[in-house]
Amino acid sequence: CDWSSDVCSSDLIDPIAISLGPLAVRWYGLMYLIAFGLFFFLGRARVRRDPWRGASEVMLDDLLFWGVLGVVLGGRLGYVLFYKPGFYLDHPLEALAVWHGGMSFHGGLLGVMLAMWHVGRKHALGFLAVADFVAPLIPCGLAAGRMGNFINGELWGRVVSDPARSEEHTSEL
Repeated sequence: CDWSSDVCSSDLIDPIAISLGPLAVRWYGLMYLIAFGLFFFLGRARVRRDPWRGASEVMLDDLLFWGVLGVVLGGRLGYVLFYKPGFYLDHPLEALAVWHGGMSFHGGLLGVMLAMWHVGRKHALGFLAVADFVAPLIPCGLAAGRMGNFINGELWGRVVSDPARSEEHTSEL
């Protein structure tokens, strides 16, 4: 990739995967779906191969349900509170307009941690036991999310005119 040209422009990949009339399915949303699917299938395999410290398929189903809510609601609430609180105080209904974009990793993480705590209490497991079960299931989903960010044009970094300083300005790529 030649960072001094438009070759790395986010225009190379259309953020919309499929358009069906007024309905547009975006790659970013598909990456969330892939992440949740990977969590489900990898978690099922882990529960079946190794009935791990009280983990069960029922617990996994609860983790998925509450985790999805934690990611989506926590991610959106985090964006609203961490990145544009003034705007959303002036326009509170815009906080519901998720189609305008805006999710926060930090808020999603807090939402998932709350979901893990809730599921742990429901299934009489400590938070750390639930975290130990969940931890190996997360990296594939995070990778899918980063791919969604990349396709959305959010992780391109900055063009630097001095090649000697280029390492100072690389982004998450």
